[in-house]
Amino acid sequence: MRYKQYVGVVARFSPEGDLRPLEILWPDGTRYEITRVLDVKPRASLRVGGVGMRYTCVIHAKETYLFLEENRWFVEAKAEYS
Repeated sequence: MRYKQYVGVVARFSPEGDLRPLEILWPDGTRYEITRVLDVKPRASLRVGGVGMRYTCVIHAKETYLFLEENRWFVEAKAEYS
């Protein structure tokens, strides 16, 4: 099962106004460097709900979706069970 996990993001605006996320900041303080942004499109998160800009990012050689919904960032996180 997945859930919407809001995260901090370090990002840069270009002089042309383009927004590029550089790093995801997990709530426990872990930082994940975004090595590439492959695609940016307005999309819905079908797994956890929500609509916004979907950034297809590469983190540790794995594609991950990062969403910007209004003015908050979230990822589709996996629920951990004991």
